[in-house]
Amino acid sequence: MAKTPEEKQFSRRDFLKTTGVATGGIIGGSLLGGLVGFNLDGSSSEETSTTEDTASEGTETDNKTGGLTDNSRVFFANDTDFNTVSAAMERIFPETESGPGAIELGCAFYLDGQLTGQYGFNSKEYMQGPFAEPLPTQGYQSNLNRRDYFMLGIKKLNEEANDRHDANFADLEDGQMDDILTDFEAGEVDLGVPAHTATSSYFFTMLRSATLEGAYADPVYRGNRDMAGWKMKKFPGHQMSYIQYIEDDEFHELEPEPVFGMTH
Repeated sequence: MAKTPEEKQFSRRDFLKTTGVATGGIIGGSLLGGLVGFNLDGSSSEETSTTEDTASEGTETDNKTGGLTDNSRVFFANDTDFNTVSAAMERIFPETESGPGAIELGCAFYLDGQLTGQYGFNSKEYMQGPFAEPLPTQGYQSNLNRRDYFMLGIKKLNEEANDRHDANFADLEDGQMDDILTDFEAGEVDLGVPAHTATSSYFFTMLRSATLEGAYADPVYRGNRDMAGWKMKKFPGHQMSYIQYIEDDEFHELEPEPVFGMTH
């Protein structure tokens, strides 16, 4: 039986949602979670509204970022937590003469999107017990999902800052922030939970990874603003083809191309 035009349109839209967005994730970044729940037309794939604890009010949308503008937040509900993670990322990936740092690159906005999706919920991972302190060779073993793990670590950054210097982490001097982050990396900060649940060293490991991903992932994930991370590495991005250069012995420095915006 032939399908009606409405049925054909619906099927095509479903196909684009399930394949187009996923393809962008595979090509553009190491984590797909930032686009899960958002379609390319800027609307949510679910009819439910975003809850207060996972999004700030007045979230703007944009077609090129899977439904989010560069400066909208969907996970970090208050400025203190967001400013804390932004400042910590900047110390991990600071601005230098070579180029911008994590704040200008939008790394915290990248993490904001990831924690809202599959990465933050560990939705494709086994999360049942038994739980034990992991070996160095093992991956993620906590009974917390990454959303909760990150929030535990971020709040502890602020607690340490206030205990040591009577100020929030984002308001400290660079050296003071570095001292706290160094202690986190060394596992010398007690997060107040059993070691098999969370450690400061593993929180730092995740934070560092998220910072680097935000600096170098495709801009569709809201980091790597203006492709500045790629430009620092002279990475060409997602060129449609290199066929015109294959037999050329000359080195070609190409302007990088993002997933959205490829013109040739």
